Amino acid sequence: MRIGPSLQSLFSGAHCESLQGIEPLFAFVRAGTYRNMKITTASFLRAAQEKKDYPQGGLTEIAFAGRSNVGKSSAINALLGRRNLVKTSKTPGHTRKLNFFLVNERFIFVDFPGYGFAAVPLEIKRQWGPMIETYLKVRNELAGVVTIIDARRAPTESDMALIDYLRAHKVPFVVAATKADKLTHSQMNAMRRDLRAHIGEDGAVVLFSAMSGLGKRELWKEIKNLMELGRARRG
Repeated sequence: MRIGPSLQSLFSGAHCESLQGIEPLFAFVRAGTYRNMKITTASFLRAAQEKKDYPQGGLTEIAFAGRSNVGKSSAINALLGRRNLVKTSKTPGHTRKLNFFLVNERFIFVDFPGYGFAAVPLEIKRQWGPMIETYLKVRNELAGVVTIIDARRAPTESDMALIDYLRAHKVPFVVAATKADKLTHSQMNAMRRDLRAHIGEDGAVVLFSAMSGLGKRELWKEIKNLMELGRARRG
């Protein structure tokens, strides 16, 4: 069984995969609209490590999680139509706190530190598990998590550990398989089947590319659904 008592081992580096063959994406794609989802403003709000530092105001939040260097920052930038709002880096471990971004003055994206092989001091990585676990458990504003994985590979043990944690704690999630533009049509179909076999029927699966814009409209649809359900749960 993959579910553990906490996220400590995942974010402290106990789950480590090789960097070989995994390249970052730094491409920019202009964000469009999904129904009424037009991005007019997006800005960095604050970084937080403790609950007392979370933004106030009660805006709905969508968190983004994924392995270091999987293309998480590029995916967020592409969704928001911004080149460098979320900083990308060739060095894994650039994000070390929970970074909050205010979008359209109406909702918030939260960028988690990447898990896996981040080249940061062990004492810092040991703080990430409790930091993220606390946020997932206590943050009422959280509507769901977009889990970013590499579309060219089956979900790693680390990916599944996170998905299993979210499922066990009843946190809604969407799996976004990025870099899907590198797959052929038949490979995309095979990846969809493979992902569904791995994660079951709990979460939506979207094949996505920050470079080509593939799946951007569909991913916005799923994010909007998470936000609407989150607002309904909170009344």
